[in-house]
Amino acid sequence: MSHLQLLDEYFTQHREKHLEELKEFLRIPSISSLSEHKEDMLTAANWLAEALKKLGIENVSVDETKGHPVVYGDWLHAEGKPTILFYGHYDVQPVDPLHLWESEPFNPEIRDNKLFARGSSDDKGQVFMHLKMIEALFATEGTLPVNVKFIYEGEEEVGSPNLPAYVEENKEKLAANLIVISDTGLYAPGKPAVCYGLRGLTGVQIDVRGAKGDLHSGLYGGGVQNAIHALAEILASFRNEDGQILVDGFYDKVLPLTDEERQAYQELNFDEDALKAEIGVNELFGEKGYSYLEQTWARPTLEINGVFGGFSGEGIKTVLPAEAGAKITCRLVPNQDPEEIVELLRKHIQKHQPAGVEITVSEFDKGAPYITPFDHPVIQAAGRSYEKVYNVPTAYTRGGGSIPIVAAFDQILELPVVLMGFGLNSENFHAPNEHFHLENFDKGLRVLGDYVHEVSKLSL
Repeated sequence: MSHLQLLDEYFTQHREKHLEELKEFLRIPSISSLSEHKEDMLTAANWLAEALKKLGIENVSVDETKGHPVVYGDWLHAEGKPTILFYGHYDVQPVDPLHLWESEPFNPEIRDNKLFARGSSDDKGQVFMHLKMIEALFATEGTLPVNVKFIYEGEEEVGSPNLPAYVEENKEKLAANLIVISDTGLYAPGKPAVCYGLRGLTGVQIDVRGAKGDLHSGLYGGGVQNAIHALAEILASFRNEDGQILVDGFYDKVLPLTDEERQAYQELNFDEDALKAEIGVNELFGEKGYSYLEQTWARPTLEINGVFGGFSGEGIKTVLPAEAGAKITCRLVPNQDPEEIVELLRKHIQKHQPAGVEITVSEFDKGAPYITPFDHPVIQAAGRSYEKVYNVPTAYTRGGGSIPIVAAFDQILELPVVLMGFGLNSENFHAPNEHFHLENFDKGLRVLGDYVHEVSKLSL
C-alpha cells in the first residue's frame, strides 16, 4: 500500500473519533480579546499541549508571554531530513451577535456535512488537522518522514502582539527549513490553492483643525477655511481617475509581477461578472492596466476607510466645521516598507496642506508584506499534494489581506512560508454560524499527510 492509501484507510476508520475530539477542542470558549476568558485561553493551551504529548511529540511546553501563552513541541528523529515548523492559533473571535447563531457557538453541531462552531474553520479545525495527520503517520508508519516543530499562539485574533518577541527570543529553538500554516482557504469549492504571498498593511489618521470652534456660516462663510473642505482637498489629491496613487515615491519599490504569475492568474478564469452580482455593483474600479486579481493580490492600495466632521444630524446646521478627520489604510506589496510609506504619506499631506488649517497625522499598527516565490520547491510540493487528493490543478494565489505574523516569521526566521489552508470564504469565520466543510477536513488531512512525504524528498 502507498502512504496515501494507508492514510486514507486510517482516517476513514477513525473519522468519528477524530470529530468528537475536535468538538471537545471547539467547546473551549478561547476568545482572546475578552478578559473574562483568560482562564479559557489557558485551558485551550493546555488542551493542545496534552494533545501533542499524546501523539508522542517531545519537549512540549506552554510558554508564558505578556499576553496569552504559546504552545511549543517538537519531534526531531528523522536524521538528515528537513524540519517543518507548523504554526496556528487556538484563539477565536467573539461570537456577537449571539441571536444570529442557529446553534450554540461553543456547542458544535454537524449539519449537511458541515461542522458549525466558533473556531471550526478559523483556526482550531485546521490546527487540529495538523495533530491528526501526525497521529496517522505514527500509526501507519511508526515514524515521521520529516522532523517537526509546532508553535501555536493564543493572540492571532488580536494582532499577535507578543509573538514576534517570542520568535526573536527563541530563534534557535524554532529553526527549521520551512513553515506550514493552515489558516487560509481554497480558491473555490473543489479548487485547492497554495497562497504564496500576502499584502502588508499600514495606515494613518488625518486630523484637520481650523478655527477654535465651529463658526456661523453666514458671518464667516467665504472668509474662513472650512475644515471639511480642506480635508476633501487633501483626500482628492491621493488618487487619480485611473485608480493610480499620486503619492511621490509610492510605487518606487513595488516588486512587479512576473510573466509566469500573470499567466497563472489568467488561467484561473476569474468571473468578474459573478463578483459584481455578488457584491451588488454595476462596475468594478481599480488601477488601470491590471486585472482584478492583479489589483487585489499584487498591487498596493490607498483607501479612505472613514471620514468624520461637521454636522450630520437631521435637518441642517449652518456652520463652518472647525474640525474634520479621515482614516486611511494602505495595502502594501513586496518590497514596500510600512515605515517608508507612512513617511511618504506625511510628506504628501504636508505638500497638499490647504491654507488656514493645522494638520496632525497619527500612525496605526503596521505589518510588512510577504512573498515566497511561487516556483519555490516547497510551494510546488504543496501543489502536487493538493492535486493528488483533489484531482484538479492547484491554483497559486496571493492573498489580498494581511497576516502580520507571517511577515514576522519571514523576517525573523528567514524561512519560506507555505500557506496550506482548507477553508472557504463562505464559512462565516468572524461571523455568526461559522462552519467548516467536512469534505475539506477529510481531504485536507490526506493532503497534509502527503505533503510531509513530498518535503522529505527535497534538499533544503
